[in-house]
Amino acid sequence: MAFDMRPFNNSFFDINQGDFIKDLGRQVFNQSPFSASSITTDIKELDNAYVVEAELPGMDKENISLTFDNNILTIEGKQSIENNQEDEEGRVIRKERSYSNVRRQFTFNGVDQTAIKASYNDGMLNITLPKSEQYNTDNQIQID
Repeated sequence: MAFDMRPFNNSFFDINQGDFIKDLGRQVFNQSPFSASSITTDIKELDNAYVVEAELPGMDKENISLTFDNNILTIEGKQSIENNQEDEEGRVIRKERSYSNVRRQFTFNGVDQTAIKASYNDGMLNITLPKSEQYNTDNQIQID
């Protein structure tokens, strides 16, 4: 997206109508359930494990945490972005900050907690939850 640098001291009447509509659209559409504040997730059940694939684009591995407690898998991520734009003389034209926290929880029954494995590569988090030997095939997976 192209960035048009403008000084902060613009009059309200100098605002370009197209910029107003574009910014309004960002505010409206970022409230959808598929905005940046949610984690898109795929879950597969195999014969011996569950496989969870979660999209966390742009997040650093250090800012992602996983816990499995009381049969609940919790995925959490934190991200902060700072955008500083300066003109040729070093004056700040625009300074924006964005902070987001995302969290999803899933319930799994019959998981061997000691053998859970996770990897993160190119914005994709892959979690393998092996089924325990005592797993009963009648158990249902609840997705919250």
